[in-house]
Amino acid sequence: MRWDNLNIDEEERARLPGYRDDAVIRHFEAPDAVPTRFYEVRAKSILNRVPEASQMPFRWTINPYRGCSHACVFCLGGDTAVLMADGRHKPMYELDAGDAIYGTRVSESGYRRYVRTTVLDKWITIRPAYRLTLVSGTELVVSGDHRFLTNRGWKHVLNSEPGLPDRPHLTVRNRLVGTGPFADQPAHTPDYRRGYLCGIVRGDGTLRSYQLHRSTGGTYTGYRFRLALADLEALRRARSFLNDADVETSERVFQPATGIRLELEAGELVLQRVAGVHREIMAIAAQSRGAFERISQLIEWPVIPSLDWCRGFLAGVFDAEGSRSDFALRISNTDPEILGWIKACADRLRFDAVVEDTRHENGLRTVRIRGGLSEHLRFFHLTDPAITRKRDIEGQMVKTFANLGVADIEPLGRELPLYDVTTGTGDFVANGVVSHNCFARPTHTYLDFNAGRDFEREIIVKVNAPERLRAELARPSWKGEHIALGTNTDPYQWVEGRYKLMRGIWQAMIDARNPGSILTKSPLLLRDLDLMTELAARADFGAALSIPTMEEKAWRATEPHTPNPKARMEAVAALTRAGIRTGILIAPLMPGINDDPAQVAKILELASEAGAAYISGIALHLRGEVRGVFMEWLAEHRPDLVERYRELYRRGAYAPQRERRRLAELVKGPDRSPWERGRGAFLRPADPTPPARQPKQESLFELNGSS
Repeated sequence: MRWDNLNIDEEERARLPGYRDDAVIRHFEAPDAVPTRFYEVRAKSILNRVPEASQMPFRWTINPYRGCSHACVFCLGGDTAVLMADGRHKPMYELDAGDAIYGTRVSESGYRRYVRTTVLDKWITIRPAYRLTLVSGTELVVSGDHRFLTNRGWKHVLNSEPGLPDRPHLTVRNRLVGTGPFADQPAHTPDYRRGYLCGIVRGDGTLRSYQLHRSTGGTYTGYRFRLALADLEALRRARSFLNDADVETSERVFQPATGIRLELEAGELVLQRVAGVHREIMAIAAQSRGAFERISQLIEWPVIPSLDWCRGFLAGVFDAEGSRSDFALRISNTDPEILGWIKACADRLRFDAVVEDTRHENGLRTVRIRGGLSEHLRFFHLTDPAITRKRDIEGQMVKTFANLGVADIEPLGRELPLYDVTTGTGDFVANGVVSHNCFARPTHTYLDFNAGRDFEREIIVKVNAPERLRAELARPSWKGEHIALGTNTDPYQWVEGRYKLMRGIWQAMIDARNPGSILTKSPLLLRDLDLMTELAARADFGAALSIPTMEEKAWRATEPHTPNPKARMEAVAALTRAGIRTGILIAPLMPGINDDPAQVAKILELASEAGAAYISGIALHLRGEVRGVFMEWLAEHRPDLVERYRELYRRGAYAPQRERRRLAELVKGPDRSPWERGRGAFLRPADPTPPARQPKQESLFELNGSS
């Protein structure tokens, strides 16, 4: 591209908020004749600390071209248990994008409540680790920047570094907020399986023998086993456990569903029940003498029950006869012997259980587990009932407990791999406490520009970025932490061809041996391949290209001023050949626009050929002012999709969980392991002992649309 036509006869100037000196305004046309103004400024600093409201896995960024704000990070040890949407928990290292978990949200009444949400992304960083110990004895391995919800609001684990303004941080006077500590979940051992079968068969099954008369005279013994349930999870578990015990059963419809109708909800057809109707009930059955005798043996009361048997028995009888509300967990029965075993097993597991009379004529009584949500979740985790709907805590109020007080925070004295995730609600429940993950609004308005056309056509250029970076990396206080470029606006947008700021930035990072990464939509970064290769040889470095589609029509409609996706894919291959670990971000995935499985499959195929180290896919988010900008674009270019998007995003910035899961499942990239799906980056800070420096006198991933 020729730049001779960029000279102007008379220099224009303008004062921008946040800058002391006037900005020099340059006028020239962007590709495709988009009129753009560039405001040349001299920045006072270039290293930007990631805001606390952030979803990015870095503490520092560089944005030589200024655009909208970016998002957040939080780090926990990989073994930290996360509360899943089915009421169970799993370690963070097993989480994956698209998993359904619990987060929290403040309701219209002003109270924070538990809601289901989705894991949007996950990656790993290596950071100095700390052990956070609670009064309950719960221990969490965390980074100093992690935030937890306390009785006094959100607080970091540690205060700011010396010389920086104080920030809210934990002390031993704080109590964290959450469900209370998680309990270990049981393995389905032989004793557990026998206990479960005893509970569910005695609670809701039929097992009997009977005498029948032959037509020819005489009698014979018949046998019947039947277990009928509306919840297939429990029925299938019971059948599986019986099969493990060499009992074959058949399955059939016991009672057809009545009064079911299809309704349109959030753009999807769902089954709705009307008053006075019943769900379909399925049954498993066996009629042989061998099955009868084996099942009778399996459900015998043990002489001395093991803990595993008690756990399984409580799970089975809860699936058969149990219920839970926000205030009570109950298991009901009319048989005094069964009630006695329920109470005994609950006592064995140290639950505060009480037997209550319901005053029914049939003698129905209940065993109630007291202690609120904390004890209810402990019951679910210790026993593992099969029916997930009974484990639902959606809408329950978030509270704090005395045993969630902070007892101690101690450094572990070493760096450890810590896991970062982002979620739809901005938080999640980690080992019984609410952990933070909030999003900043994409905005350009703090510079008195709007978030629409101005974001694309009013660009701030920090012309002194390379020299400022070199000075800031030379400061004794700088610790050589990872620096991420492209997390806000694209540093390789087309105007970089004129200003060439990135070559000076890479050279400064090379000289300082500082680790970093780059996310871009532009193959222009290949211009600096020599410098990136040199940086990768001296420090940890990785690259990623944003490629939401390979289909030309979709590309021109959604990213009209960006480089051709084919050129981006070729850049992935070139970077990989040069030995630079490079991935692909398929984002945003937009329903009806670039979510055709064939389109995504084409990206995956080409990514594999290009040698991409990982692939990530993220559903479209419509936060803040970006929502209005996108809907305007949609009305102009795809009016047929307007109503669909209004329905999909009518409840907020995110599409419904089912839609997000569908989009996430489209991406099946060549990930090397589950925890590398997502960002795919394994980030390591620089050597804690950087090379000595000579003293020096100081003198849409809403990327910019013109990237």
